[in-house]
Formats: sequence, C-alpha cells, structure tokens
Amino acid sequence: MQKFYGFKNAQACLTKLGDWAKRTDGPYCPGVWDTILCWPAAKAGTKVYLPCPPMPGLVPENKAWKNCGPEGQWETKEKGVYTNGTGYTYYRDCYSREAWEAYVKYLSNKTVQEKEMIKEIINNSRTLEIVGLCISVVTAIISLVIFCYFSTLKCHRTRIHKNLFVAMIVQISMRIILYVDQLVARETGGKIAGAASGDSNTIYDTPIFCEVLYSLLEYTKTVKFMWMFIEGIYLHNMIAVSVFSGKPNYIVFYSIGWGFPMLLTIAWVIPMSQIYETRCWFGYYMNPLIWIIEGPRAAVMAVNLFFLLNIIRVLVMKLRESQTNEANKLRKAVKAAIVLLPLLGLTNFVVMLEPDGADAVKFSVYSFSSSFLNASEGFFISLLYCFLNGEVRQALKRQCYRWRQHRLIHSSSLRRMSRSLSIFTSFTEVPHTTTSQKSQPSAVASNGDVSEISEGTQSRFSAIFKGRTSRRQSSRDMGSGAGPKLTSDAPDLPDIVTCRTDLMCEEKV
Repeated sequence: MQKFYGFKNAQACLTKLGDWAKRTDGPYCPGVWDTILCWPAAKAGTKVYLPCPPMPGLVPENKAWKNCGPEGQWETKEKGVYTNGTGYTYYRDCYSREAWEAYVKYLSNKTVQEKEMIKEIINNSRTLEIVGLCISVVTAIISLVIFCYFSTLKCHRTRIHKNLFVAMIVQISMRIILYVDQLVARETGGKIAGAASGDSNTIYDTPIFCEVLYSLLEYTKTVKFMWMFIEGIYLHNMIAVSVFSGKPNYIVFYSIGWGFPMLLTIAWVIPMSQIYETRCWFGYYMNPLIWIIEGPRAAVMAVNLFFLLNIIRVLVMKLRESQTNEANKLRKAVKAAIVLLPLLGLTNFVVMLEPDGADAVKFSVYSFSSSFLNASEGFFISLLYCFLNGEVRQALKRQCYRWRQHRLIHSSSLRRMSRSLSIFTSFTEVPHTTTSQKSQPSAVASNGDVSEISEGTQSRFSAIFKGRTSRRQSSRDMGSGAGPKLTSDAPDLPDIVTCRTDLMCEEKV
C-alpha cells in the first residue's frame, strides 16, 4: 500500500509520485503536496480521496478529499474558484469529534498570526509544566525518604503522607515520560502540521502501549485524589470532630486510596477502548466518558472544601476563646487555609475550569496559571508538610549534629592513633631471645643482625605505663571514694564512642 504522508517538502512528494505527478493524456490536475498529504494527479472534473494520516486527533480509517476542476485546476476553499496551486483539502471528516471541537474553539476563525500565538502559548506552558514537574518529583522523593528514614517521624499522619507522596511520585514520573516522549516523537520522526508524523517508533506512536500508559496515568491521578480525601478525613476528625477513635482503620484507607481508583479506571478504560478510534486517545479529556473518573475527583474536592471550611470555623472558634486580637485571629485562620489548600487538592479546581479560546490573552492567563498550579502541587505539599515542618526540621538538625560529632570523634581517634603508633617508629624491634641469651647484653638474630634497646627507649615506655597506671588508680579512687563525683563541662558523647585499645585512649583523661 502506497504511503501518501510523511514527506518533508514538495520535492520529496513529487519524486515519490513519479509518473503520477503529472499526466499528459488529458486534462489532469497536477500532483501537489498540501504540507500533510501527497496528492497524485487527478482527472479533471473528479473528486479524489486519500486515507487520513495517522496523526493525533485524526481517524486513519476516514478519508480526506479534494476537487479537481473541469479545466485541470484544483478547487480552492470557495466553491467554483480554481487555482494552479495546491487548492484546498477537506480534512473535516478526518477529525475525531473531540479534536474537531478543540479546533473550532481555539483555532477556527483566527488569523495565521493568532494561530501561531496560540501554539506558542501552548508550547511555553508545556515547558513550564515540565520544569515544575521535575522540581515536584525531586522534592517529593526527598520528602518520602525523610519520612521513611527517621523513626521519630513515624505516626499515623506521616503514614498517610507517605502514601500520598508515592502516588504523586508515580503520577508525576509518568507525565514527564509521556511529555518527553511526545517531544522526541516530533523531533525524531518529523512533524506534520506541528504534530508527530507517526514514524518515530516512540511510545507516542506505539498502539495499545500508549493507551495503557495513559490509563495508568489516570489511575495514579485518581489515587492521588483519594489520598488527599483521606488526608481531609483524618485532619477533619483530628480537629473538628471525633468519629474514629484510636488507631485509624488502614484497611479502609488502603481500599479507598488504592482499590477504589482501580475500579474507576477499569470502568473508564472498557468503553474507551471500544468506541475511541484516535491514536493514543488524543483529546480524551473532551470526551464525556472522562467524567467516569473526573466526577469522583470533583466530588473529593467538594468534600475537602467542606472539610476546609469546617476546620477554619473550628479554628476561629478556638481563637475567639483565647485572648488574642481580631487581626491575629484573622491572620491565623487565613494561614491555616493557605496551608491546607494544596494538601486537600483544592488547587485542581482551577485546572478543571473551561479555558476561553476566543481571547488569546485570557487563554494565556489560564494556560500558564493552570500549568503552574498543576505542576508545582508536589513541590508545595513537600514544602509545607515536610521541609517547613517543625518536627522534620528538628530531626534533620539532630541528624546533622550526630554526623558532625561522628566526624569529630573519628578524626580525633585517627590523630590519637597516629600519635600512639609513632611510638613504634622510635626504636628497633627486638626479636624473641632464648633463656641463655637473656643474660647477654645483645642477641644475634637469625639473619645475623643485632638489635639493641636503648636506655632512652626503656625510660619512655616506663613513663607511658606509669602514667597510665596512675590515671587508672586515680579514676578508681574517685569512683569509689566518698567525695563528690567530678563532672565535666563538655557535652556527653554518643554511646557508640568506645575505646578499642589502650593506645587509642592514651590521651583521654
């Protein structure tokens, strides 16, 4: 089957057509390249069809068509008007319903300059989103490591936090992979009308696998919302009411957080795979089926909004009971609301709003603000509930103090060891002697060398052992005596500090 798409210029198209680029056996419209499809020469007065290219938002099973006029000229967009150029190609039947609605809303009835501005806004907002996602995934991983490493931070609240961070890390990682894959598909496989040509062999151009990844992406996104819902339940019960007493029921939490999103995703994937025809489910967010999973997410945000308002109400009532002025009360209530917004997922309300495609300025404001809020959600949650948390900061300070003490003790031990070992470099090693050799002033070694112990060396060893003996005796006297126990102003060292040899403790008083 001949391929009529994927050409980078008109010359490549005409070269591929060969004899079908121009016919001389009658009035024919010449072969042309309309920047998407390569059209062979067509007989005058006929309508010619070609399969739609396998591009995002287009249905390859449908047909695009052109009109060839009675005098061998291609018809333009105006009926009955013909030209010697490429003419007009009717791609209306190629678009899926969702893609056509997006085209009419954002690109239809706009000038070339306005269309280029819209595309530039989309590209810049996508770049902003990728940068924000990378920052969010790094901070979320660091937060998860901190909560898992420090045993002093382990509690019911941080256990819920860890599940939320896991869901966010997986979901953000998959979004980064899919976004980067789309960029690679356009750069390596070539672009047709700004979209990937379909020949890059990337995930974006791989049937079924691309749909599976988008299904997993929506699953992890729903998991994130469910754990935000659990965060709202736990926080609301801790501050406002007391429904669950004692230890939280984690079986229920895990069923809501990980099991329920699986059921929603399956209920969404089955009809999508049967009725959705476009590759990689392009524009599936404009399909009404998205409300199978988007509806519960919106319900979660509505319930969390109720939790937030009730929590603020309880906080204001408690602040009124305390003897503080109204300004401090208002400031604390607003601060609590701002802190709780990202945790409860309420910033996603902005993303769910319908953008205005008629005005480029309004569209740019919506695009950049939604991309920023959506991409930086993980960063703000990590910042507010990990890096700025007082318990976490205290745990990190204690760990840094232990690390500095360990480095200090280790370096001090090495210095003492080097001083102690320097003793052995000041005298010659004496070989073992026999009984008959003990009375002789010198001994002959097996290799014929003679080693002597100088009086200075003997006196040095005597001084060392006498000093050590006197210090041990004095310490025992102080420990067993009736006098008061002496204390030192130096801080207590960790329990792991032990004297492994006498030489290492030579200078320790």
